Amino acid sequence: MKYISTRGRAPEASFTEVLMQGLAPDGGLYVPKEFPKLPDLKPGLSYIDIAHTVLLPYVSPDMSSGELRTLLENTYTPRLDGFDTPDVTPIVRLDDRLSVLELFRGPTLAFKDVALQFLGQLFDWNLQRTGKKLTILGATSGDTGSAAIEGCRHAAGARVHILYPHGRPSDVQRRQMTTVASDNIHAIAVQGSFDDCQAIVKALFNDPAFRASQNLTAVNSINWARIMAQTVYYVHTAYRVGGLTNFVVPTGNFGNIYAAYVARKMGAPIGRLVVASNRNDILARFLETGTMTKRDVEPSLSPSMDIQVSSNFERLLFDLLGQDADALKTLMADFTKTGTYTVAPDVLDTLRATFMGGRADDDQILATITRVHNAYGYTIDPHTAVGFHVYEGLKDTLKGPTVALACAHPAKFPDAVTDATGQHPALPQALADLFDREEHFTILPNDIEQIRHYILNHNGE
Repeated sequence: MKYISTRGRAPEASFTEVLMQGLAPDGGLYVPKEFPKLPDLKPGLSYIDIAHTVLLPYVSPDMSSGELRTLLENTYTPRLDGFDTPDVTPIVRLDDRLSVLELFRGPTLAFKDVALQFLGQLFDWNLQRTGKKLTILGATSGDTGSAAIEGCRHAAGARVHILYPHGRPSDVQRRQMTTVASDNIHAIAVQGSFDDCQAIVKALFNDPAFRASQNLTAVNSINWARIMAQTVYYVHTAYRVGGLTNFVVPTGNFGNIYAAYVARKMGAPIGRLVVASNRNDILARFLETGTMTKRDVEPSLSPSMDIQVSSNFERLLFDLLGQDADALKTLMADFTKTGTYTVAPDVLDTLRATFMGGRADDDQILATITRVHNAYGYTIDPHTAVGFHVYEGLKDTLKGPTVALACAHPAKFPDAVTDATGQHPALPQALADLFDREEHFTILPNDIEQIRHYILNHNGE
């Protein structure tokens, strides 16, 4: 498999190069030169079996079939500090039309675990082969950081720096990042928004000298390896549900739902993809108007979705534009300069043939948590509630079975869930002492040079 950049100025890259670079040298995002087609999948295959089938074309020839199988078993075999079920992402059926895909059964109780625990294995595999040191840099609105820390803290030679918006994640989300007492883990609270954190990460990746000197790589979904790992649970779920399955995806940075799009292009039996936005509804507005317009980020009850720059949308747009890198660069330049761009009507029509969208504000989130709890006896977190609310508004237009993604354990957002249900969700036993653990983090201004200096200093340079 070869990979190309959405900006069209980087040379073709192998899987290992894409894994370790994260962002392409020309500032674009890597995508496969072509999407492989799924073979006929036999009934009853395990999650690891499906993952091996889906991922092998993407990692070949850099990784052998046996090496991939070992890494998958290391990641997804149930254990106390890992995933708690052989299904990895179990399905809960609520009624004849709607099921829930539980993506929070990993060590940090959020969907990011499914990809980031595997990404840590990939980094460790490559670092052991090369003997090099690696600086892992990421921005998080809440869940990516803890999942990246948990997945990568044991990787040989890895230094991990995670930027998050100070005061924005929930207490549980923050503590999952800041209570890991490892010398190679650095939680940085940036005095700004997630978009500010993401912009700093991108700027550092676009500094060739810094990038090379620190052997920089990404854990955000700008790293293709995360997208391909998330593609697996869409394939696995679609074949378990049967029929043409619709997916409702709470969406901020567009990585999770883009993975569903990839699974669909590979031939998985997937119908419509529903973009569920919170009050930061840039994607819902785009689906309505064809114009992407950035606004200020507004804090919400679903902080992992408090985003106005959905980085992974660039990958989809590249595909919708017929892989015309020049046309894409023009749109991205407009967005950087003015905060807005508009696509042609035919591009919007193509997009709408697959994607639908909607939004939920904080009041609607709380009302939905209450309603789902009363109707089904099932407790959802605020992000999942965004998806349920949007589904309720669109369900009469969706044909066939629909799966709503449960992206986080309700105990990660106890205040909102308690307000909505009157019941305080308990953390699983492995995290029961989370609020007794000592925190370690550094507050820094929204300033790239200060963050660059921090990274250099703590990498021993």
